[in-house]
Amino acid sequence: MQKKDLLSIADLSADDILKLTKLATSLKQRGRRSLLAGKTLALIFEKPSLRTRVSFEVAMQQLGGNAIYLSQSEVGLGQRESVSDVARVLSRYVDVIVTRTFYHRQAQLLAENATVPVINGLSDEEHPCQALADLLTIYEKKGRLKGVTIAFVGDANNVANSLLLGASIVGADFHIASPPGYQLKEMVLRRAQGFAAQSGAKILCTEQPQAAVRGADIVYTDVWISMGQEEEAERRRADFAGYQVTAQLLALAHEGALFMHPLPAHRGEEVASGLIDGPQSIVFDQAENRLHAQKALLVDLLGDTRIEATP
Repeated sequence: MQKKDLLSIADLSADDILKLTKLATSLKQRGRRSLLAGKTLALIFEKPSLRTRVSFEVAMQQLGGNAIYLSQSEVGLGQRESVSDVARVLSRYVDVIVTRTFYHRQAQLLAENATVPVINGLSDEEHPCQALADLLTIYEKKGRLKGVTIAFVGDANNVANSLLLGASIVGADFHIASPPGYQLKEMVLRRAQGFAAQSGAKILCTEQPQAAVRGADIVYTDVWISMGQEEEAERRRADFAGYQVTAQLLALAHEGALFMHPLPAHRGEEVASGLIDGPQSIVFDQAENRLHAQKALLVDLLGDTRIEATP
């Protein structure tokens, strides 16, 4: 049987995403289950992490398996040792690999050379595990995905790419407001438009945060300055002036709209101070769901998915 990888959220169909959402819901309700006893996960991280590392390690522990963390200083991916050799060696030791890398091509090379599944835990192009958790959270809160309107305000980064593609696949409308120079790449937008044509989703790209947020069910933002962009901080803060999510901006959304952020957040920068702790925020539910969505993904890749899923 051909191995499965998750390098992009677009590796999944709408049915796949719904299946993983229902499986995650079931695993969340049932708690610890030894579905992956004897299985081992390797985490190869070029970038530091809180949520990605802890959620995957805890996921494997709660499923009865084990996790091994390998930092860049230990592995030297593509420097001390070639990516292909690392993939081939680890495939002899472990059952699944998660990589968190600066360059998407590194994740692709691992997948091309590994004989075990490879999961993209974050790259410069995508963050599919975050998108899975986001869609799970929206499904929990809104009871559906199709027809929900998600408004993303800020940098069209890896998180935005995966969320756009995932929304387009499942039929959720996606609005994005970004300043010039920080907008969606044409290739990503064209790919999303292809999925939207099949699912019925609508995509709106604008430079106006108010236009993106008006009538939305979910308002989403992310940091303006990511790891590796510290030297651009001053310029980015100037370019994103006017793109902060505030209570006034959120008020333009649909009644009952919810606020999301993948964390870490720079409070008072991309999001007004206090909004994350306000009644419309589901940020920490979203963070928790990284654990449950990834448990579902690991079970799907490695285990027996015949466990009863919540309808």
